Amino acid sequence: MTNPEPNTLYCANHPTRETHLRCNRCNKPICVECAVQTPTGYRCKECVRSQQKIFDTAKPQDYLFAIVIAGILSLIGSMLVGFIGFFSILLAPVVGWVIAEAVRRATGRRRSKPLFRVAAVSAGFGAVINLIPGLFIVLFSGIGLGNLLGFIWPVVYAFIVSTTVFTRLSGIQLR
Repeated sequence: MTNPEPNTLYCANHPTRETHLRCNRCNKPICVECAVQTPTGYRCKECVRSQQKIFDTAKPQDYLFAIVIAGILSLIGSMLVGFIGFFSILLAPVVGWVIAEAVRRATGRRRSKPLFRVAAVSAGFGAVINLIPGLFIVLFSGIGLGNLLGFIWPVVYAFIVSTTVFTRLSGIQLR
């Protein structure tokens, strides 16, 4: 085994991996697996995590606001789905946008990934809550599973609304 060159760097998290990268914030040597590309260069995962904590500003009451607003508005929108069927795929993104903006205003534009997830789940739950009685009737009355097809558009609506709410609140950018 040869002696390593004196200028050889090894990853701080994987001591057997040679590297030429350093975190541009803390200057720690990092390998390709540990490097996170940011608009300003490569950073270690620890520095990225600590920077993200700065942006988590949600307060405990924001979660309650998100649950109530997203659930009620989504429920109201889902009541229309029974009347418009296929066209619910056009209504769902609009309702999701309205829900996201209402949550954003009610929470004072505070941010947190868990807050975005709570709002999205609540919107999805609000969209399907009125399906539960009908589902019990279809499953336990012996009417038949063929009537389950009537649940397709409400489920599609719930999926689109919840993903729209999450995407709109979190500001996901495709790169």
